[in-house]
Amino acid sequence: STLVTAGVYLLIRFHDLLCVNNFMFIIGSFTMFMSGLGANFEMDLKKIIALSTLSQLGVMMMILSLGLWELAFFHLLSHALFKSLLFLCAGVFIHSMGDIQDIRFLGGMETGCPASSFFFVACSLSLCGFPFLSGFYSKEYYFSESYMMLNMNFFMYTAIIMGTLFTVTYSVRLGYYLFFKNLGLKSLVHLEEHMVMIAPMSVLFITAVSAGSAMSWFYFPSYLVFLSSFFKLSVLFLVLTFFMIMYQLMIILDLYILAITSKWIHFLGTMWFMPLLSTYMISPSLHLGRQLIKFVDQGWVEAVGAQGSYYLLSKKSSFFDYFFWLNIKSYLVIFLMFSVFIIILI
Repeated sequence: STLVTAGVYLLIRFHDLLCVNNFMFIIGSFTMFMSGLGANFEMDLKKIIALSTLSQLGVMMMILSLGLWELAFFHLLSHALFKSLLFLCAGVFIHSMGDIQDIRFLGGMETGCPASSFFFVACSLSLCGFPFLSGFYSKEYYFSESYMMLNMNFFMYTAIIMGTLFTVTYSVRLGYYLFFKNLGLKSLVHLEEHMVMIAPMSVLFITAVSAGSAMSWFYFPSYLVFLSSFFKLSVLFLVLTFFMIMYQLMIILDLYILAITSKWIHFLGTMWFMPLLSTYMISPSLHLGRQLIKFVDQGWVEAVGAQGSYYLLSKKSSFFDYFFWLNIKSYLVIFLMFSVFIIILI
C-alpha cells in the first residue's frame, strides 16, 4: 500500500519543480475514475483493494497538481495506515477460507473472524472519509482547499465529487458481500483468528483511527478556511446518501450481472477494456520472445557455447576413460597370468 505511492513521494520531494498543473489533475482524475469504477464490478478481493489503492493514488496526484504538496504527503501517510490494515484483514479472510479470493464465496465473515471484520469495517469507513477517522482529516482539508481555489472549474469539482462517491460505492459493495450476504463457504472451512495476526492489526487499528487527527493537530498548520455550511456538509450528505443507495442496490440487483449483460457497463467496469490491452495485444510479442528463448538462447547459443562444449568434452573424456580402465584390466590379467606361470615353473 505504500510502495505503489513511491512515485507520488518522489514528486512531493521535488515539488519545487512543479506548479499548478491542470494536465496532471486531469490524469489523476481519470485514474481515480477508471479504478474506482472498475472496483465496483470486480469480484477478486485483493484486486478490489488494489484498485482502491490506485484510486487513492489518483487522488494524491490531484492534490499535488493543485500545489498542495503538504496535504498530499498527509494523505499519503494516513492512507498507508488504514490501507495496510485492509490488506492484512483481506489476508486473514483469504487464509481462513482456504485461499478463496472471490467475494461471492466469502459471505458471513463476521461470525468466524469478528475482530478482523471490525477492523475491516473501520478502515473502509476511514477510506470513505467518515468523520473523525484518519482518512477524514486529509479529505476534509482537500475539499476545503479545493473549494477556496479560484482556478477550479466545473470539471475539477465534478471529478473530486465522483471520486469520493466511487470510493463509497465499492466500499459498501465489498462490505455487503463480506458481511451481509450469506453465501459463504464457512460450513466447509474452519474459521479462526490467531493472536499472531490480531496483535499487529490492533496496533494498526489504533493508528488508523487516531493518526489522522494527531498529524493534523501536531504536524500541520491550522488553515483558516471560511466555507458556508452548505459546502461543508454537502460532501458528507452525498456520502451518506450514496451509502444508502448503494446498499439498497446491492440487495435488489447484482452489479456483476449488469457488467456481463450491458456492453457499456462492461466497458466501464473493465477499466475501458484494460485486460484486452494488457493481454491480447502483447501476447504476440510474448510468443515471439518465448520462441527466441527456445530456439536461440536455449538452442543454438547453448549448443555452440558453454553447454555444447561441456557435452562434447564430457563425451570425449568418457571415451578415453573407457580405454584407460580397459588398459588397467589388461595389465592386471597379464600380471596374474605371469605370476601363475612363474609359480608353475618353480
